[in-house]
Amino acid sequence: MQLALSHDGPALAPISPRRELGAYEALWLEQGATFKSLADRFAADPTALPSDFVPPSRADACADEVFATLKAAGVHQCGVRLNHAGDYPKKLRDARHPVEMLYYQGAWELTETRCVAVVGSRKASEDGVRRAQQIARALVKRDFTVVSGLAEGIDTAAHTAALAEGGRTAAVIGTPLGVSYPKPNAALQARIAQEHLVISQVPVLRYARQAVPQNRLFFPERNVTMSALTEATIIVEAGETSGTLTQARAAFYQGRKLFILDSCFERPGLTWPHKFLAEGAIRVRSYDDIWGALDS
Repeated sequence: MQLALSHDGPALAPISPRRELGAYEALWLEQGATFKSLADRFAADPTALPSDFVPPSRADACADEVFATLKAAGVHQCGVRLNHAGDYPKKLRDARHPVEMLYYQGAWELTETRCVAVVGSRKASEDGVRRAQQIARALVKRDFTVVSGLAEGIDTAAHTAALAEGGRTAAVIGTPLGVSYPKPNAALQARIAQEHLVISQVPVLRYARQAVPQNRLFFPERNVTMSALTEATIIVEAGETSGTLTQARAAFYQGRKLFILDSCFERPGLTWPHKFLAEGAIRVRSYDDIWGALDS
């Protein structure tokens, strides 16, 4: 498969997605590579592709290893979206450190629908789960795609409610394709990949070579991408140190709307709801607060 290379104009030359994939993975294997360091590297040469920085033999070897790893994980079909080629979403460039490449399984065209993220605590309260389900159902009824991160708690509630309502859902995960976290969500992830859309920005080879503590850093980074892919984020509930707050900060930076449920303001000891409210977040006392802002 080849994609047309484009610089916001006519196609200039065909490129090999496989080689670009391998080159991008090779860049991630370099000492000290981070989303910021790679974003800075590409920002310094805005027309560059990953293969401009990696020898072809190295890129091809990494690509072979990636596909072998994915196949061993049960991923037999997937796609990539690469900056400057194909259907890479321009809205990703709104991120502070935009990713050059994404992996995906499923219907990529869901990214072109109206998408709203529903996020919150992994250790969610019963009320939080119920609220997430209600919001997901309400979004489906208004023809929004419900986006979340496939974590336990609020994420799982949002995805499953959207599916039960017969709506669309997309998962932006903090692991490579074929890796499920938490493991009990493996079946849910497989269903979303088959019927809807799963997106990962996590480099397959770097993830496989690192220990768990280092790989945890991919989770907050995916929240940044989730925000960029959506027009708004709704926080159902979250503690003071929740990764959800990374997405809230990203939403402001990217110019996305941020909604915070009224119940968050009523929880004693929380400071972040009032902090984000002062910065421009929308306090949700009724769903009309959401619909009015999204339709404006």
